[in-house]
Amino acid sequence: MANSSISSHSRSALIDCTKGLACAAIVWHHLAFYGPMSEVAHSAMPDVLDWLYEYARMAVQIFLVLGGYLAAASLAPQGLARFDAPWAKIGKRFVRLVVPYAVALMATIVISAAIRPWFDHASVSADPDLWQLFTHALLLEGILGEESLSAGVWYVSIDFQLFALSVVVLAAMRWLRERLVQRAGEQALARWWPWAITGMQALVVAGTAASLFAFNLDADLDVWAIYFLGAYGIGMMAFWAVAADKRSTAWNWAMLIAAMVMGALVLEWRDRIFLAGVTALLLIVCLRTERIASWKGLTALRRLGEISYSVFLIHFSMCLLVNAVVSNLWPDSVEAAIGGMGFAFALSLAAGYLLYQTVERHVTSWSQALRWQAGLIGAGMLTTLLAGLR
Repeated sequence: MANSSISSHSRSALIDCTKGLACAAIVWHHLAFYGPMSEVAHSAMPDVLDWLYEYARMAVQIFLVLGGYLAAASLAPQGLARFDAPWAKIGKRFVRLVVPYAVALMATIVISAAIRPWFDHASVSADPDLWQLFTHALLLEGILGEESLSAGVWYVSIDFQLFALSVVVLAAMRWLRERLVQRAGEQALARWWPWAITGMQALVVAGTAASLFAFNLDADLDVWAIYFLGAYGIGMMAFWAVAADKRSTAWNWAMLIAAMVMGALVLEWRDRIFLAGVTALLLIVCLRTERIASWKGLTALRRLGEISYSVFLIHFSMCLLVNAVVSNLWPDSVEAAIGGMGFAFALSLAAGYLLYQTVERHVTSWSQALRWQAGLIGAGMLTTLLAGLR
């Protein structure tokens, strides 16, 4: 497959718009879930807020599927690794994730410290300690059982784990294939492995099935990649379906995804897995339909999709700030609460755009990442010290 074709499958208006919708859903879920504004506004629109509270959070599954789709496009568009240095690839991903993440967490820490004396609410985290800051800087807070400093930071750790796992598996399978070719030759290997899919693709299918039928049933595993590998894996499979040269191959991938998801749901119904399966299948149908795949999208949604990671990182601190101000100035006003929620959403988008333009979109290095990690730890310790002096 030509590189230009691969690029067109991995970068599309449909994907950006989908990311934009999912990002908006997550922000509104947190507005409904955290803070007194939603409590005050609930009497005016209980059905809307209840739906946002209960279901909008499942938009994370869409991000997981898209994450797997884009990982396959970048790492193995034909089912074989196309990178040379796996550890450098993992390191680059860590730096890309952690720099805007550290900046956003610093904003959360500073805003929480500023509002904590006059906004007594459970959504405001306590002053962080050194170990808590250190685990956040290394994306290990969930694994090590530390309280998150911001809503949604667990997803950054999971995204990194899933990407790193994919890189390691790809690199290991390529190494194994090269050893087998050296010993037995290409023709012998072809006879030994006559199937249409590569060994790496087969391993992804097996891992996805293991997650859907076993790991994802144990909530205690939700700090590890294997719990979410089902959604991520079917996202990778969806890309191979979209990128397939033959329609029959794409159909086979789609049927395999549908069978795995239906089997998992028969075993135990999970709304999140249903949504992940529907997302993957719709990706295949839409991106293999030329009229839909060539859709230019809605400009606002496309732009939101492009900055969705930065919005996802920064929105919680903006929502905290607006909740604090509105609940102090107009604690019982339904109109102010509804207006405040809308303003918090708009402010989250504006802050996300600023974070994207000033930090995320720029090429970063390990030295920059280390400086921002040190800044995160320093800012956290400084706010804790100042709080102790009050």
